[in-house]
Amino acid sequence: MVSFIRDPKDFLSGLMFLGFGGSAIFLGQDYEMGKAIRMGPGYFPVLLGGLLCLVGAACVLRALVRPGEPVGRLAFKPLLLVVVSTLVFGLLLRNAGLIAALSVSILLSALASSKFSSKATVLTIVGLSLFCYLVFLKGLGLPIPILGPWLGG
Repeated sequence: MVSFIRDPKDFLSGLMFLGFGGSAIFLGQDYEMGKAIRMGPGYFPVLLGGLLCLVGAACVLRALVRPGEPVGRLAFKPLLLVVVSTLVFGLLLRNAGLIAALSVSILLSALASSKFSSKATVLTIVGLSLFCYLVFLKGLGLPIPILGPWLGG
């Protein structure tokens, strides 16, 4: 890494946030913005992209001032498990339902951690299932099956 970068982890994190935020702003430009009182489809992606860019800029600036540790090896197994768990959630949601999709996704993500605990994983599954049920199904009324056709729902 370049010598004026004192914290490579923060610097690379900041670049990642800037990349995602800039992409969201760029892609959101194709949609109508609207106003804060009546938001268009581009409002949220552009606003969120701007906030991500601010966080990214803060990380990059902090990396130039505050010393930190060098970047270690890339952990491929946890990275792969988290990405696969996200994909599995999307694939299971419609046909297996919210509870099964969340359960499998959380279990796969938990296996990515070296501090995996079956008790914590079960509590997370129960808590997030209840939270998602209350917020997305009851609160927002989204048409997501609790138990999909694969599980007799």
